Amino acid sequence: MKLSDLYWHRVTPLHLLLWPLSLLLNLFFKIRKLCYWLDFFPLVKLPVPVIVVDSITIDDGGKTPLVLWLVEMLKGRGLSPGIVTQGDPDRPGQPEALTKLSEHARVRSKALLLGKRLEHTCPVWAGNNPADVAQALLQAHPDCNIIICTFGLQYPRLERDFEIAVADFNEASFGNGLLLPAGPLRAGLKRLHSVDAVVINSPRKLRFDTSDWAPTYHMKLVGNMVYNLSSPDGRHPVSDLKDRSVQAFATYGNTQWLANQLQQNGLKGKMQSVTDDHRFVEQDFSAIEAEVIIMLEEEAIQCQKFQKDRIWALPVEAWIDGEIQARVLNMLREKLADSDVTNEMACSN
Repeated sequence: MKLSDLYWHRVTPLHLLLWPLSLLLNLFFKIRKLCYWLDFFPLVKLPVPVIVVDSITIDDGGKTPLVLWLVEMLKGRGLSPGIVTQGDPDRPGQPEALTKLSEHARVRSKALLLGKRLEHTCPVWAGNNPADVAQALLQAHPDCNIIICTFGLQYPRLERDFEIAVADFNEASFGNGLLLPAGPLRAGLKRLHSVDAVVINSPRKLRFDTSDWAPTYHMKLVGNMVYNLSSPDGRHPVSDLKDRSVQAFATYGNTQWLANQLQQNGLKGKMQSVTDDHRFVEQDFSAIEAEVIIMLEEEAIQCQKFQKDRIWALPVEAWIDGEIQARVLNMLREKLADSDVTNEMACSN
């Protein structure tokens, strides 16, 4: 178990010292939200509907595969979505468009993955303020008629029409149940009462009472296909690699999931874990003798300039409860009954 997991799972004297800071942070968020609600601060209302997809914990919870599924679903309904995602908080700057050629040093791996996967599907813009990024995206792409924001539950300045909270809600995700900085939660569990939907990425029975939560839906993440970095357009079943020597790389948070996927597809090999903020360099692979190096796609894209022949990327796909599709579309129809967006949805039925 990594050091941060040990920290999130315990309640020590250090946590007791940090607990008042957690209360102050939570109070700050509530006061800020109240100030926007009372119109002390101006809200940003976009001319198109906004869907926020976010997690209440520091754990991603499968947010990126859910966003990719959502884009495909909306495109299938004749809509033109645009993606607003978070840039690197350590490198604040102006909103910027992302593509597969964007520099990894400037944005996070998950944001870069969205830019790569959706380059020919819909615009993806990154920045540190969702309202500013969304406005910049719409100015550059006025044909977009819906915005999907991959962060925003803690940013009330941007008005939204639909909120989806996503997490795996396992023990590692909630940890000691405390708010930052004493625990892994960025918002209390009561925040799940006020969102429009909760998507749960967990096959196990939850140890939480969900009766007061927003409607819940289940999601399963799968990875059965891979591609070589030297030929990214080709897709192959993971099982095709089972007769070759394999070394897998993953960040701590993804290690167990990747190991399970490889085992289910009959692959055996070594698994090496790195820290969640690790930046891959060519020297990471210099001592590896395996024929095949398998990495999750979001991590493999850091390695596009080296080791292309040996590195295989495994994309993650989301299998999602179909009922949430109807809920999202119905909500859009109710809130935008007289808009052109609803007309486009109707024409695509």
